[in-house]
Amino acid sequence: MNRCIFCIAFIITSISVKPVKAQDLFTGYEQLFTTPRQYTIYKTKDPIKIDGKLKEVSWSKAEWSDDFVDIEGNKKPVPPLKTRFKMLWDTQYVYIAAELEEPNTWATLKHHDDIVFNDNDFEIFIDPDGDMHNYFEIEVNALNTIFDLFLTKPYRNGGVALINWDVQQLKSAVSVQGSVNNTRDIDKKWFVEMAIPLRSIATGFKEQVPADGSFWRINFSRVEYETEIVHGNYIKKADSVSKRPLPEHNWVWSPQGPINMHMPERWGYLQFSTQNAGSSKINMPLPAAETYKKYLWLLFYKQQQYRQQHLQYATDLPLLNFPSTIESAGLNCHIELVATGLQYIAVLQPAGIAERWQIDQDGKISKASNP
Repeated sequence: MNRCIFCIAFIITSISVKPVKAQDLFTGYEQLFTTPRQYTIYKTKDPIKIDGKLKEVSWSKAEWSDDFVDIEGNKKPVPPLKTRFKMLWDTQYVYIAAELEEPNTWATLKHHDDIVFNDNDFEIFIDPDGDMHNYFEIEVNALNTIFDLFLTKPYRNGGVALINWDVQQLKSAVSVQGSVNNTRDIDKKWFVEMAIPLRSIATGFKEQVPADGSFWRINFSRVEYETEIVHGNYIKKADSVSKRPLPEHNWVWSPQGPINMHMPERWGYLQFSTQNAGSSKINMPLPAAETYKKYLWLLFYKQQQYRQQHLQYATDLPLLNFPSTIESAGLNCHIELVATGLQYIAVLQPAGIAERWQIDQDGKISKASNP
């Protein structure tokens, strides 16, 4: 859900526009192009009982992710509490387990589709086809209250959260090493376990079983508030002047850069292997197209900036100081921009590769038809 959206233009409006060489195109945009994290998900041979205990053999063989970092990446300190996840899959479900260190476990929201991020929570963001549109979000608190929603496109492009959408037949459980809402003890951690039906996050009539080597765009977030104990209850700390609650901490698996989870292009990569959990670790390189797409995203950010300054999109690449041919670090591609002041499509054609990719003013990225 959208909490602290910082417009891309806010980040980059201070960047002066001047002619640059291809290799210097990303100067000033580095925060938006850190390398997303990757996680390889293996299959489970065991049936997984969703109880928050993680006792199955396959769970013991699944690899934990890297620890979460601040949403802004290395601009902020490492979170003081550890968060990590592990995943498995079979032909019906994707399984997620998360471990959240927490000395003071609390939650207040108890009804499905309550705005769960108003409590401390764990959040999952999934874009199965990687087009940065039509993606899913699931949030859960320590009482196992679920808030699930669907977005046709990000908020920055006018997307609206469809809160009435539910993950049909979702299975979830929470277990706590300690107790919930008990201020008299010190807790250790809480665990989330979920089984997300592939069919429930498919865009067609049947579940879309991932192929070996396929990937999703995915990210995970943890919302954490600073609290104090008042009359035996956990209360969010407030600013001494405004008396408003202090902003929440946002800790994530793959850093976003801006304080905004709804930039799917900044999410990590979930890569599917048909090998069973515990098999030799597989190095699964990303398709070459993922390297080329960053130039389309750079053009998208530059168009966002141009529109902020001129109230319309640039109709020619020179107005963005963007070259039509890029030759850098072994890459060679041609970019064509077709635009009016209200909309545009930019098409990228790598040299010697049949696939063409395009992006539009809404940030939807897809294969382009051949000319």
